[in-house]
Amino acid sequence: MKTALGIIIIVILLGGGWYFYNQSNTAGSQDADAMMEENHESDTMMEEDGAMMEKDGGAMMEEGVNSVSFDVTGNNFAFSQTEIRVKKGDKVTINFTSTGGFHDWVVDQFFAATDRVNEGGSSSVTFVADETGSFEYYCSVGNHRAQGMVGTLIVE
Repeated sequence: MKTALGIIIIVILLGGGWYFYNQSNTAGSQDADAMMEENHESDTMMEEDGAMMEKDGGAMMEEGVNSVSFDVTGNNFAFSQTEIRVKKGDKVTINFTSTGGFHDWVVDQFFAATDRVNEGGSSSVTFVADETGSFEYYCSVGNHRAQGMVGTLIVE
């Protein structure tokens, strides 16, 4: 009897831990989305030399900034593009669609994350690539990243 009660308690604790882990991952993605939405509210400012500057994604950019977009799909367990190249200062939009399973697209260094979407669903994220280097992007659902659902964002 004590053994059965112990097993039931362990199952309840593991189930609760799994539930709260998944809730915290979803909340983190939603927090990143909220930060991105705040950053997308653009303000126009006048510099001392008279040049118009636009605040976007936390970075100051001159009007006429280069905007680039990429259509990326994800399925179990890969992205359609494993490498994306942009220039420093580019305003980058990722249009993500899941073609199989439940996925998202995340790059931590730019606080950029799409919503998690089921098969057939889409989400977009826009950010400014204001730092040069190579940055891993990945799917943050479960262990998809460990299963190889990753790519590289190269900012030149």
